[in-house]
Amino acid sequence: MQEVNDAAKIEEVVGDFVNLKRRGANYSGLCPFHNEKSPSFNVNPARNIFKCFGCGKAGDPITFVMEHEQLSYPEAVKYLARKYRIELEETESSDQQRQEQQAIDSLYLVNQFAQEFFQTQLFDTDKGRSIGLSYFKQRGFREETLKKFGLGFAQNDMDALLRAGKLRGYNAELLKKLGLVTQYERDFFRDRVMFSIHNLTGKVIAFAGRIMAKDPKQPKYINSPETEIYYKSKVLYGIFFAKKAIRQFDECLLVEGYTDVISLHQAGIENVVASSGTALTPDQIRLIKRFTNNIKIIYDGDAAGIKAALRGLDLALAEDMNVRLVLLPDGEDPDSYIQKVGSEAFLLYLKEKGKDIVQFETELLLKEAGDDPTRRAGVLGQIANTISKIKNPLRRDEYVKVTRQVLGVDEGRMIFEINKLLRRDLEKHQALEGISPPETDGSFPNEEPRYQTNPVMPETELSVGDEFQEKDIARILISAGGEWFDQKHNTTVAHYVWINIEDVIDYFDSALYKKVVIEILQRVNQGQDISVQYFINHADPEVRQLAATVLTSPYEFSENWEIKHEVFLNQRKPEDNYNLDAEQAVKRLKLRKLGRIIADNHAKMKTLNPQDMDQILPLLKLDQKLKAMRNQLAGELGTVVVK
Repeated sequence: MQEVNDAAKIEEVVGDFVNLKRRGANYSGLCPFHNEKSPSFNVNPARNIFKCFGCGKAGDPITFVMEHEQLSYPEAVKYLARKYRIELEETESSDQQRQEQQAIDSLYLVNQFAQEFFQTQLFDTDKGRSIGLSYFKQRGFREETLKKFGLGFAQNDMDALLRAGKLRGYNAELLKKLGLVTQYERDFFRDRVMFSIHNLTGKVIAFAGRIMAKDPKQPKYINSPETEIYYKSKVLYGIFFAKKAIRQFDECLLVEGYTDVISLHQAGIENVVASSGTALTPDQIRLIKRFTNNIKIIYDGDAAGIKAALRGLDLALAEDMNVRLVLLPDGEDPDSYIQKVGSEAFLLYLKEKGKDIVQFETELLLKEAGDDPTRRAGVLGQIANTISKIKNPLRRDEYVKVTRQVLGVDEGRMIFEINKLLRRDLEKHQALEGISPPETDGSFPNEEPRYQTNPVMPETELSVGDEFQEKDIARILISAGGEWFDQKHNTTVAHYVWINIEDVIDYFDSALYKKVVIEILQRVNQGQDISVQYFINHADPEVRQLAATVLTSPYEFSENWEIKHEVFLNQRKPEDNYNLDAEQAVKRLKLRKLGRIIADNHAKMKTLNPQDMDQILPLLKLDQKLKAMRNQLAGELGTVVVK
């Protein structure tokens, strides 16, 4: 376990999934856990942690893998152990943990068995070679390509896979759960060439089968059903094989079919995935966005291809993606065209023929409308609706300038139409959130010179008590608790903090911060480890999250700031200034808690009989003492106390 923690480098683990760019000593990128257009996701190699300043997710390499791949803690450790080729010693786990882990692992194992079975049928049986292998070779696929993508063949046998599975010890119920066997215990895939579908980490999660016999009653393709490990709307075919190339070229090529992906890969064009004939979903778009903001859609030039290319357009634009479209010559698909012209000519064609998809949609709709004034007027509404989905107002502005010229309309009119749609969407959102829209007379001005700003939802002000100050205490203890506060008197930062807040610890609002503070002091008194790594790798996920959060700052000094601008930076960072940092944190907390204690004392006095001076007088003296302490702290902090 410790070996995994030591070996796993956060920038390498995150870099498998996120396009990272160096920023000073750290790295930044688009957060894979929420939608954003500006990078707020920070990776700190020195601390070996990540932190998103947008959604708040934070942690170490294990936490990242758990969150990103939806794995349990033991599964994430195993994932990293495999990545860094570390052998793990199995330890005892609870029955529930074992059952959960075994349930998921068994699904992957059975799918892996099925993929190997189908591939054996393809290469090592007469029917497989004569039917399946022949088909793939006619498509121009080499043997190494077939093995790379896990392609195979399912014979026209009622229960060949079921029998083989039982021989390997897999029960029929598990095969049924994955859709490999029907409820009547018959193989689901028969007389089909098989395509393995992989997740982002390369595990087989599902299958697609293409029929070989000409049977109009049978669908050309059939797919595995959705399971705990396979959700069609969240998967892109080929993403495991494409992710590194997508990041490298900062562009994702999107095609429609499995064979399109395989042909392009074989030709050396690897930054390509397929939507498998479905409209792009929000999850698929976000999956692409983890690696690039640029999508180039490559579809057939016929009407069906054009229609397919435009599906999901609004979703991609809403995610601030740059989308271009390439229509291939009539009668061609990516598979046939690259085999005809080769990779160099294919890439040149993509470069020359790529067209911005909003511009393409505008030209297409105008062509369809012809000279019909009613239909041409409708085009304005359709294009305004498309542009309104773009969140970035600067991008909207650029699209208006281009499309209004093509449409032949006034810029003000176009902006007016877009603003109406933005208002409509805002009102819908407010209605869903239960927020009353501002009162208006329902009318709009004839012309609006600029866009409305992006709708910003009002935030409800929360009563956070003293949690900010409590978190600050936790921060200084986690980041510098073991450092010397006064080495001469053998006092650490943790000792200093405890001595000064012991009398107010019971007033903590946050159970988490209170628990962390008490644990740190207990460990200090027992001479145990309170290093940064102890908290980053803490057994409690809440503590791990807190450690990653408090140890990461959204701001940092540029490495070459002094050299480039000849500016001397004399402001010390908190981690280099922990003595003053600790003093200030303690004083801020004490000031807040004294306010709470004073308020409690006042409330207690109000419950007493005003004539009972024996009880009231001690409380009045305490009030004076507390206020004197409060005023002294406020003076030291430069804070004005308002009654």
